[in-house]
Amino acid sequence: MERSLLVGSLASEYQLKRHFRVSLCVIACLVMPSFCLAEINVTVGVQREATGFVFEGVSTPAANDAGAKANWTLTDGMADRNSGSVAKLFDGRLPDEADQPHENFFFQLGDDGGRIVVDFGRSITIKEISSFSWHPSSRAPQVYTLYAAAAAADASAPTFPALPNRNDAPTDLGWREIATVDTRTNSKPSEPVGGEHGVTITANATELTNVWYLLFDIHQTESTDSFGNTFYSEIDVVDADAPAPKPIELDQSKLTKFTAADGAYRFTIDAKEAPDLAEWAAKELVPVVQKWYPVIVKQLPSDGFQPSRHVLLRFRNDMGGVPASAGGETVNLNAPWFRGELDREARGAVVHELVHVVQQYDRASRTTRNSVRTPGWIVEGIADYIRWYGYEPQSNGAEVSRQNADSAKYDSSYRVTANFLNWVTVNHDKEIVKKLNAAAREGRYDDVIWVNSTGKSVEELASLWKRALAKP
Repeated sequence: MERSLLVGSLASEYQLKRHFRVSLCVIACLVMPSFCLAEINVTVGVQREATGFVFEGVSTPAANDAGAKANWTLTDGMADRNSGSVAKLFDGRLPDEADQPHENFFFQLGDDGGRIVVDFGRSITIKEISSFSWHPSSRAPQVYTLYAAAAAADASAPTFPALPNRNDAPTDLGWREIATVDTRTNSKPSEPVGGEHGVTITANATELTNVWYLLFDIHQTESTDSFGNTFYSEIDVVDADAPAPKPIELDQSKLTKFTAADGAYRFTIDAKEAPDLAEWAAKELVPVVQKWYPVIVKQLPSDGFQPSRHVLLRFRNDMGGVPASAGGETVNLNAPWFRGELDREARGAVVHELVHVVQQYDRASRTTRNSVRTPGWIVEGIADYIRWYGYEPQSNGAEVSRQNADSAKYDSSYRVTANFLNWVTVNHDKEIVKKLNAAAREGRYDDVIWVNSTGKSVEELASLWKRALAKP
C-alpha cells in the first residue's frame, strides 16, 4: 500500500501564509513554513547571561513532553566524542553551566551538523515544539530546518518515511517543511552570540495533526573553525491532547552565588557533586575569586577585550588525575583532588584556572584570519606567573634551584616558564606579560615580540636567565 506522507491538511493547495513573531529578546529569526492554510509562529529568545532558560514568548523547558516517550534516531552525521548521547535532547535535564559538553548533544567536530528523526510511535497533534541550547560563544545559536511526516496509511504497521541523503532535499521524498530556524545575530558570521538560546514553534490548532515523525536538519553556526556545532540541551514536543507538561525543575541546592566587590562580575560555585566541599568553598574560595578575578582581568588587558561577566566553578568527580581545568566561562574542580589539597594547592589552582578564563586565546581562531596558535608554554606560563608571583609569591612555588638550573627550560610551561617570565619582567621589560597576552589573544604571537620588547631573542634571554639561576 502506498504510504501517505501528508501531515494534517498538507495536501491542500491553498495559498501559503507566513507569520513572523519576534519576542523582545529576539536577536534573529527566520520562518519559512510550507503548510497550506498554516499559521506557523517561531519565537526566538536569546539571553547572554544565565537565566535558567527564561525567555519572553518561549516556553519553559519541559520534563514529560511527548518527545520524552518518542524514539530519537541519528540518521545523518555523528555525535562528537565529547557529546552526551542523543538522549540528552529529551531526558528532562538541563546543563548547569554554559560549557558542559556531556550534558548536551552536539555533532562531530568539524562536521556541518546532521539529521535527527523523532518517531512518536503513533499519530499525535502537536501543540508546539521548543528547542534550547547554551554555550558561551559560537556553539550557542540554533540553525535547523524542521520537517514532519505521517505514518503509512495502514497505521497498524507504520513504515518509516524515506530518509534523504544529506545532499537530498527531504521535500523531494515527501517530507513537509514546517519552519527554518536561525538564532544567529546579524553581526559577523564568525562571531555568533553566545548565551542561552530558546525557540518555540507553534501552529494553529488544525495544522500539526496526524504527525508521526519529525525530522531536524541541523547545521553548524559557523565554519571559520571546527567549533560550530551547537550544544543542544533539550528539545520538547508538546502533544495537544496530552496533559500540560511539567517544567524542568532546576536543582539550586549547593550553589553559592556571589559577585565581585563592584558587582561587575558574577560567580557561581556548584558543589552538587561534592556537598562536603560546599562550606569550604563558601568560606575559603569565595574571597579568593572575588578579589583575584578582577585583578587578573586588569593584568591581562588588550584592545577591545571584554572578559566573561559570569564564571561558574564546578566540582566534579569524573576528572581522573586532572586537578582542575577551564573551558569558556567554566572552571572544573576535581573534587577528590581538592579534598586532599584544601590547605595547600587548592586556592592557587583556582587562580591559575581563572587566568585561563580571562585569557580567551581560542577566540582568535574564530575572529582573526590567518591567526597563529599560541604555544602552550606561553598559555600555561602566564597562568602560573600570575599565580606564583601575584597571588602567592610568599610560597616560592616557582623557584628553580641552582642544582636544577642547567636542566631548566624556558618553554617547559607552568612553574619554570613562570620563573622565566618573572626574570624577564624584573630585568628587561616589566610589560612583557601584557604584551604576550595581547598578541596571544589576537592570534599574532611571534618570537619577534621578545626582540622588540627587550632587544634580545627568547633564546638569548633564556641563556642569560639560566646563568642567573646558577649564580650563588
